[in-house]
Amino acid sequence: MSEYNKDASCEVRFNTSNASKNPKEISKDGSFKRQVNRFTTPFGSTKEELPVEAGRYRLIWCPACPWAHRSVIVRRILGLEEAISLGTVSPMRPRIDRVDWEFSLDENRVDPVLGIQYLSEIYVKTDPDYMGRPTVPVMIDLKKGEAVQNDYFRLTNYFEVEWARFHKRNAPNLYPLELREEIDALSDVIFHEVNNGVYKCGFAQSQEAYEAAYDVLFNRLDLLEERLATRRFLFGDYITDSDVRLYTTLARFDAAYVTAFNTNRNLLREFPNLWGYARDLYQTSGFGDTTNFDAIKRHYHLSITINPDKEDVKILPKGPDESEWNTPHNRQSLSGKEDKFLRESAR
Repeated sequence: MSEYNKDASCEVRFNTSNASKNPKEISKDGSFKRQVNRFTTPFGSTKEELPVEAGRYRLIWCPACPWAHRSVIVRRILGLEEAISLGTVSPMRPRIDRVDWEFSLDENRVDPVLGIQYLSEIYVKTDPDYMGRPTVPVMIDLKKGEAVQNDYFRLTNYFEVEWARFHKRNAPNLYPLELREEIDALSDVIFHEVNNGVYKCGFAQSQEAYEAAYDVLFNRLDLLEERLATRRFLFGDYITDSDVRLYTTLARFDAAYVTAFNTNRNLLREFPNLWGYARDLYQTSGFGDTTNFDAIKRHYHLSITINPDKEDVKILPKGPDESEWNTPHNRQSLSGKEDKFLRESAR
């Protein structure tokens, strides 16, 4: 157990009972309303912000989670792997009396740096009154032994801007200043209608809420399919932060959401442009090499998501065929550019 966790270990084990057993994320009309993030202090240079220091933080993720996946993609692309360590929780929810994440992939089922078995331990150590689901991604301050940042919506932007001095040489510019307003606007739409849109379908508890979310989701996918007919990526020739955000949902679409969340109007591979676009990204360093389809399928089809008391018989789907992600996409013909990234020198 690490030094900073030793004194509080008993208190943490006791207080994890505060974690919500059934988070209230369903509205009266049966629609899914995602819980708000608890730790949202931004990274920056003022005393009110989180200091940007190499080696100070540990990023916790799950390969199954799309929100966590995009932070790991950006960490890899920008070369922040030496500056920010990475801890991994299992895609399988632990069968305990609350919704949690477990470090069961590590030796002795304990994160080797944090010295904890369940993610809720660090959440409750940080805030003894915390009652929500412990979520990934989350940044842990190793000096304080506390969770300090779980704002998945802004975390990649902090990596792209505030962590710039730790980027690798010639790191790409995923968040160009001249496009930030447009990137933010599109990313907001993608979040509400696609990233969270699939969850609104999957977690809806009324037919009306499900069908409303379904219609919004596929209307937006149709519009994105049209947008990508003439552009290699969402903003043209180069990958941006918005592409990372869209990719993580597309990567899970056929493997999980179509069946587990009833988003079954179309398979991803039935959208010619979106399917080619997703393969283009998958075949780019940082995307495919951080995509774990087995973890994705195990989490969505075998594990527990919102209701820890659900004990249905579960089957792990055999398909889809992962090898199809490596087939030619021919998207380069839309740009004529060899490099998919706008480099640092072009900022």
